[in-house]
Amino acid sequence: MMQFSYQKSPDLGTALARIREIPASRFIGGGTNLLDLIKADVMRPQHLLDINPLPLRDVTEASDGRLHVGALVTNSDLAWHPLIEARYPLLSKAILAGASPQLRNMATTGGNLMQRTRCYYFYDIATPCNKRSPGSGCSALSGVNRIHAILGDSPSCIAVHPSDMCVALAALEADVHVQSRDSERVIPFADFHRLPGDTPEIDNNLKADELITGITLPALGFAQHFSYIKVRDRSSYAFALISVATGLHIESGVIKKARIALGGLAHKPWRRHEAEALIENKKLNEADFNVVAEALLQGAKGHGYNNFKIELAHRAVVRGLYEAAGQEVAQ
Repeated sequence: MMQFSYQKSPDLGTALARIREIPASRFIGGGTNLLDLIKADVMRPQHLLDINPLPLRDVTEASDGRLHVGALVTNSDLAWHPLIEARYPLLSKAILAGASPQLRNMATTGGNLMQRTRCYYFYDIATPCNKRSPGSGCSALSGVNRIHAILGDSPSCIAVHPSDMCVALAALEADVHVQSRDSERVIPFADFHRLPGDTPEIDNNLKADELITGITLPALGFAQHFSYIKVRDRSSYAFALISVATGLHIESGVIKKARIALGGLAHKPWRRHEAEALIENKKLNEADFNVVAEALLQGAKGHGYNNFKIELAHRAVVRGLYEAAGQEVAQ
């Protein structure tokens, strides 16, 4: 592991100034992913800016019903927060499906969004990887690709985004608040992460001098009809082969709103609005669930070892819709 310098940031202004002034510097909060990458020699920052002293640990409710979550709220605190449990149980369930209690105690909300892929080849610096070394090639394409993408991939990269929390945030349509020394902006969650295209080394649309300060959850949290399904190789402390976050707003047996996000299948949490629209303003019906699954997975392509994901994902989507709908589905 290379040597690096370390410095605490006493306030937000200082942190945002130093990220510009110090070459090859990185922010660090919980460090649960960044330190792994440094130890594996995948990332080589020369300076770490500790943002833990910053006042970004609050969960606050706005007058319009939205909820703002500070970037330094830990995954454990967020999952067990009374307002999250009551109004956004989909998010709570997704967070608790990820990592281990020890990691959730350290991992932060902002850091979760910044996770890098868990591709075997990305972590193995002896192998070619376009994400780690642009232009070197993608070893996963012809290698062991069981955990890799079947949607939204490219000849440059078939890695997947590893987060559970982000799949729920995609379904909830959260907003991401970011700040630089000069400006603040809000990024819709769907626009935060990127598909690989020709630049798989760029995971998201955060600028180099920007810091995530928090996320905002919309008032509608699908507290009555939701489901989070995670299919993995073991029952705990494992990344998803496939995950499905489902939220339904149902009135008198009619689906008024449907949100479905998929994890473990693409370089970012995967949604298709046109697929969700297929069951909106319709009575709950099993046949329609299968149609939605087909639409969500249209164009899915396996790469050998991960061909099984296509059928497994279809079944997981249908199951997620069943669970979210509860006992109201017409047989």
